[in-house]
Amino acid sequence: MSAHTIFDNAPVGSIVAWSDGTPQPPTRFTKKLAACQTNNSRGRLIRTQGERGVGKVSLSASFTLHEGDYGACGVIAICVHRTFSVDSKLDFTIVERPAIGSVRVFDRAGDGAELVYLATNKADAKEWLTRHGYPNAVREEVTTDEVGADIIEGRTAA
Repeated sequence: MSAHTIFDNAPVGSIVAWSDGTPQPPTRFTKKLAACQTNNSRGRLIRTQGERGVGKVSLSASFTLHEGDYGACGVIAICVHRTFSVDSKLDFTIVERPAIGSVRVFDRAGDGAELVYLATNKADAKEWLTRHGYPNAVREEVTTDEVGADIIEGRTAA
């Protein structure tokens, strides 16, 4: 799929994989392997942003994927987010969609909202919010209409 298709059709909370089509080198080539993993990985879709202007510069629509967290002893030191323009030449695949009935927790309302947690249900979302500091958090349940539309329209997860 193209980046534009992901932007238009993937629900926030989906796991999305991207690839440049090159085969993975053997593990003994550590530098080549690291470069390959940069262009061939996966992450959770946490934000989509439409086309916008900053001063005289026009920025194309984009989406952001949460690739992973790194840290030790229960402390996250680095969150890796990757933002892709809809003009990206990489190939994308929707690996997994959020389950019907799960609840998305966004850091705030509006266009710039970012997914901070994907709860299994309303109680899980409420409990998670009591332990984390998001005073302007917004909860949104994943509905059958959103995920089921792909089945009706003949699209598949991959």
